[in-house]
Amino acid sequence: MARQARYRRRERADEAVLLQSFSVPSADELVARALEQRASRVWCEVSQRDSALAALTSIPGARERVLARAHAALRQEWDVFGTPVSFGEGRPVDWSLDVMSGHRYPLAPVERLPLHSTGNDPKYPWVLGRLDSVIALAQGAWVAGPGDERARLISAFVMQVLDFLQANPVGQGVHWTCAMEVGLRAANLAQALVMLADAPQVRRPEFLVPVLGALADHSAWVEAHLEDRGAVPNNHLVSNHVGLLVVGLLFPELPGASRQVALAVRGLCEQMAAQVHVEGTSFEGSIPYHRLSVELFTLAHVVARGAGVPLGFAYENRLRRMFHVVRAWCSETGLAPQIGDNDSGRVFPWRERGDTEQGYLVGLGAALFADPGLGGGELPDEAAWLLGRHGLERWRRLPPAVAPMSVSLPEGGFHILRGGGAVVTVSAGKQGQRGVGGHSHNDKLSFELHLGGRPVIVDPGTGSYTRDPAARNAFRGTAMHNTVQVDGMEQSPLDAARLFALPEDAKARVVAFLPSMDVDRLRVRHDGYRLLQAPVGIERAFRLDRRERVLAGCDRFIGTGRHDVVGRFHLPDEQARRLVPDAQVLARARRGVEGPVEFEPLAVELGPAAAPVAWLLVEAGLACELVPSRYSPGYGRVVPAVAVELRRRVTPPLALKWVVVFR
Repeated sequence: MARQARYRRRERADEAVLLQSFSVPSADELVARALEQRASRVWCEVSQRDSALAALTSIPGARERVLARAHAALRQEWDVFGTPVSFGEGRPVDWSLDVMSGHRYPLAPVERLPLHSTGNDPKYPWVLGRLDSVIALAQGAWVAGPGDERARLISAFVMQVLDFLQANPVGQGVHWTCAMEVGLRAANLAQALVMLADAPQVRRPEFLVPVLGALADHSAWVEAHLEDRGAVPNNHLVSNHVGLLVVGLLFPELPGASRQVALAVRGLCEQMAAQVHVEGTSFEGSIPYHRLSVELFTLAHVVARGAGVPLGFAYENRLRRMFHVVRAWCSETGLAPQIGDNDSGRVFPWRERGDTEQGYLVGLGAALFADPGLGGGELPDEAAWLLGRHGLERWRRLPPAVAPMSVSLPEGGFHILRGGGAVVTVSAGKQGQRGVGGHSHNDKLSFELHLGGRPVIVDPGTGSYTRDPAARNAFRGTAMHNTVQVDGMEQSPLDAARLFALPEDAKARVVAFLPSMDVDRLRVRHDGYRLLQAPVGIERAFRLDRRERVLAGCDRFIGTGRHDVVGRFHLPDEQARRLVPDAQVLARARRGVEGPVEFEPLAVELGPAAAPVAWLLVEAGLACELVPSRYSPGYGRVVPAVAVELRRRVTPPLALKWVVVFR
């Protein structure tokens, strides 16, 4: 309340305030002071252009990708969570439009704006309003070089920025409802403005004065509306600090910049310690959100270092570990498992990336830290932009790192078994956000299986957040994960009124993690069904046999009473069929499981009929069928899929076995 009361009494950053803040007598001298006398070596400075372009030239196809994105921004085209929208070059943008529902958010003061309503989703207009597009235009201008194409891209930058500022006054409309979006928009605008500091169109006072005023207004808004009042501050607060840091370091003469930078530096160091575990996992309880956190903390680190502001050894050391964690769970194709919420969020808008793509971060970390443990991959476009020629040289000097091995990350609750072409990622740990569970799911003892870099057994994803609350809870529910469900109950109760909370009821944990040369073993447990009238404990054992190329599972039920048990294996598509396995598959399955076992006569073949990738065999006595399901490969998109469903009535103690044989 005090912050916002002070904000309401502030002096707006008009031309007079800016002249005083920059200590200049006229708008023309303001241009020179803001855009010419630049001492920083941040990646977006004009002085770093040649270095970035030299690094970019070393990456096949990078320049073409830059120009393709720039021309899409020129045409004012966006891909909004799989829904294309285009407004045309030079035309006004409908900034408040939810392109999925057609709803337009009113231009009303944010305190009176109804943000969440069933059928609508503010994240859709936020994609437009974050102004990733102005970075694309500026990068295109760098790559295009002198000439008509560069002039056209810069003119589009000027027009789009002014269009947004005119259409979205401070504090009004959907684009001011979330300080995270305000902060990241300010960071994008500031970086793009610096990239084009030598462009005549940008150096006109009638453009620069309102844009500098807008940056000051954005920073003041973020400072007054820091997202630190929730149960547990999360990536939103980090985004607030990143926005303040980037704007304040690139334009230190802006009103309040020195105070805001100090606040951001302190806040980022505090949140790195609070939101990133010592092992390097994000506390969000979500692997997709780990990507967002890495990009946030990396942007802050790179900008601060370029401006000569250290964030400290502890910050750098934990950030380095975040990159190692990414390498631990990514498949050969750079895909990460989709465990926990996935809103497809990113901070680096410099190359289109898949919704579960994280492998590019490994190359970025290698170039950033010259870390031999991250060497051997590809240099990503992001590293060329952020680190330039020096990053390229550091990356080139690194020898290939040893292949990633199986690892348990107990603080994050993720455990990875690797080998024989398989990557198995198991969820067994506390709910994220220190028990709040904002981005966690009822996925305890669930897993994802990637074979040859391809997701074969998957977490069905997120769907959306507030547009459809019932679907939101369905995708978070136990039945939408590759685990066992007892008597139709949830592992932890889902409150229909709290879409971003999940209680710490399951108490999932690791019982044993035993990697070895040829066989890795993992045993995990949860107590989510201990409150049933006849309590049941669940323990799942995984056994990855690299020689046989087999993943064997054993679900043990410990407790009393008689229960209906359903186990599920969700697929990313509808390519599965039941058939009699051939003798070789059956023999490998029997060798890959511990102890004697008889299998049902029909197995489930996974993948295309002409080129199957695996076979799922289940213990005799388990009713097995293929049932319709849904798969969300990224936020806002849902496609038809199938799940393998196993059913049996059990009386504990009892163990049920299943085996996946890889091609």
